[in-house]
Amino acid sequence: MINKKKMLRKRTKKQTPTQKIKDRARRNLNRKIEKKEKNYVVDTSVIINKFMPKLIEKGVKGRIIIPNAVIAEMENLANKGNEAGFIGLEEVANLHKLKKKYKLSISFTGPRPDIKHIKYAKSGEIDALIRGIAFKNKAVLITADLVQAKSAQAYGIKIIFLKPRFVKKKKSWISFFKRK
Repeated sequence: MINKKKMLRKRTKKQTPTQKIKDRARRNLNRKIEKKEKNYVVDTSVIINKFMPKLIEKGVKGRIIIPNAVIAEMENLANKGNEAGFIGLEEVANLHKLKKKYKLSISFTGPRPDIKHIKYAKSGEIDALIRGIAFKNKAVLITADLVQAKSAQAYGIKIIFLKPRFVKKKKSWISFFKRK
């Protein structure tokens, strides 16, 4: 009889060192939703992944704070023709419908990113704006961004971390024949 551990090893793919680090980092992230009224700050990743309606149905109550930096990020994506930007803006519009049905309010706050924030966005400047709003409002930060979640923890900000969905694109036969 084959040992269970051996079977598990056979089924799991070998992980790269980066994947191992990320798995360790995810271990102590909060995924629980308390059904008390609180302030919640949402990250761009949560809106684009369409997590908010499910979270609201599961019991998120209180005030949902959407940083203006998040709206600016989605506007930028939409202006570039990126579908994620349109999805995000539509999700925010749909939140207004849900606030009537569930016990919550929605507010927009914080500065829009300036040139410095945009230039250094990949270094975390826009994420820092979002964390700052969560800290200032004593809010729970809801994110699907692992680095954002760990950074928020470092600042003592309460978080709800949601693992993002990865959609694999199917290769079509047409793309097989295209030259690069």
